[in-house]
Amino acid sequence: MTEHRWVEDEASFRAVLDELAGVDVYAVDTEFHRERTYYPQVALVQLAWADQIVLVDPLAVSLQPFAEILEGDGLAVMHAAAQDLEVLEQACGAIPRRLFDTQLAAGFAGHGTPSLTNLAEKSLGIRLPKGDRLTDWLSRPLNRDQRSYAADDVAYLVELYRLLVKQLESDQRLAWAEEECEMLRTRVFGQRDPADAWLRIKEARHLRGRAAAIARALAAWREQRAMDTDQPVRFVLADLGVVGIAQRAPRTVDQLRAVRGVDGRHLRGTQAAEILEVVAQAHDEPPPRARVSDTMELDRQLRPAVTLVSAWLSQLSREQRIETSLLGTRSDIEAFLAHDPDARLAHGWRHDLVGEPVRRLVEGEAALAFDGRGGLVLEPRAGRA
Repeated sequence: MTEHRWVEDEASFRAVLDELAGVDVYAVDTEFHRERTYYPQVALVQLAWADQIVLVDPLAVSLQPFAEILEGDGLAVMHAAAQDLEVLEQACGAIPRRLFDTQLAAGFAGHGTPSLTNLAEKSLGIRLPKGDRLTDWLSRPLNRDQRSYAADDVAYLVELYRLLVKQLESDQRLAWAEEECEMLRTRVFGQRDPADAWLRIKEARHLRGRAAAIARALAAWREQRAMDTDQPVRFVLADLGVVGIAQRAPRTVDQLRAVRGVDGRHLRGTQAAEILEVVAQAHDEPPPRARVSDTMELDRQLRPAVTLVSAWLSQLSREQRIETSLLGTRSDIEAFLAHDPDARLAHGWRHDLVGEPVRRLVEGEAALAFDGRGGLVLEPRAGRA
């Protein structure tokens, strides 16, 4: 069993925070559930630094004081941190002021997007035990295996951080990884704006006119109700129901009940009346204005370039030993070719490595050709260099 301290009282937690206050680098992870709630329910916080591993029970102590550590000078090392950042912001009201994500960094070091288990085995030769994916982390007491598994999630993160930094410095890619970690850290977490909820429903984004206005209003109502009742949005109303109601604009409960994706559990209490009121109010509202990214249609002449550049990008990923999604996705290519000012390929290291060669290609200054070995080579065009 991985040695650790179990903290379940305020005094012990305060002592841990006092120790962490003087630490330059520490590891952090969380266990949480959100299957039946809107907000993530934090069930455990794991911390590691130097030779210390601590498991904090948030069911017994308030995590609010941990904010002073997160906002301090220490570097927080995490693995696949996106969801954990949301959990920490919800539980502590803060996220790390400095962050290093080992999964993100590993993508710049030829590891793809590895799980912590795979990264530890490849980099350290350590095989972490597999955990139970269905563990109920909110149950108490946690057994010996559960605690050991949780402790292993942070036990090797600081060591992995040091190895990755050394490799990335050697490859002159540390700044790229740090930039990506900062982009992740500063991504907007916390409470979503209900007005934007309809944009997360794929089918709703294609609606037009009155249907789009109803979908926007109904998705906003659904999001707010889910927040107020702390339940997943799908429990309030399924995506299919939102789209179906938007298309059919029912005026009565019977018409509402006939919409695909709507059933009795969605119409309990005052919910049916609320839905019909939302539909009625949105019926004559102007449709949502198209987002800038939606209006930037790619020139038809450049559409073949997307497939060509995607092939070259995949090859570049292999050559550079960088995860393809870190270099750029198909959507990134389309946004860049459409001159979207927020396109990832238009800024920073991606512009230098990918964006600028792509610009030369589409402007006729360079060409892609087979290299005779099954690969592609981007080279200056004769007389255009």
